[in-house]
Amino acid sequence: MPVHASTGKETGRSKAGHGNSLRKAFHEIRELIVHGRLSPGSWIVEADLARHLSMSRTPVRSALHLLQREGYVIEHTNVRKSRMVVAPLTKEDAGELYLVIGHVEGLAGRRTAMLPKDRRTEIALRLKGLNQQLRDILQAKVPGEGGIFDIDRSFHRTIVESGAGPRLLTLHKSIEPQAERYWRLYASSIINDLHLSVSEHDEIIAAVVAGDPDGVERALQTNWQNGCARLARVIDIFGERGSW
Repeated sequence: MPVHASTGKETGRSKAGHGNSLRKAFHEIRELIVHGRLSPGSWIVEADLARHLSMSRTPVRSALHLLQREGYVIEHTNVRKSRMVVAPLTKEDAGELYLVIGHVEGLAGRRTAMLPKDRRTEIALRLKGLNQQLRDILQAKVPGEGGIFDIDRSFHRTIVESGAGPRLLTLHKSIEPQAERYWRLYASSIINDLHLSVSEHDEIIAAVVAGDPDGVERALQTNWQNGCARLARVIDIFGERGSW
């Protein structure tokens, strides 16, 4: 009957609308966390967050639960009540995170190294161009952590997107922003070792050109492992952000 048909359509639209609001809330809150606008260790006030995003509390609450599942927020409980808190940035978390993303990118890199030679040559040229941009920044001693981050992210994404299938891409997209949190909040100190990362990129490029899957995987994992070691030294100096 028409009434039932109409009700069904409205229900479908309602569910779709909620899904869109949830996705929007998830991505916008995640961006606030990744960029440090919601700082590590800070309390999350659901009502204030909903007002900031100009949406109801329902999708915000659902988004926070998804973000908790992915490690961006944690539940802090005391004798009186529990509250959502932006996850702190710790050496232990960084060690696990960098290990995981290094393995994910290594798997994608293996597949990139097995592409036909003409395709690998094309990818290598793009990688060399990006790495040269980092060299230019080093030589000019031009500040600007954001630009360095964008170039470095493009370098790694080029490899991943060239070789990864849909499952690896989804996994990488879910974990990459968590690594970005560390870069953005410790960037001013990490960039002092940029020349080391550039050299490690050279090893990755050489393995891509040679069509060496083991070499690409090893070089990518080394880049992330060394990056984690560099980050750990900075955390030792400035402390873990948001810990209590």
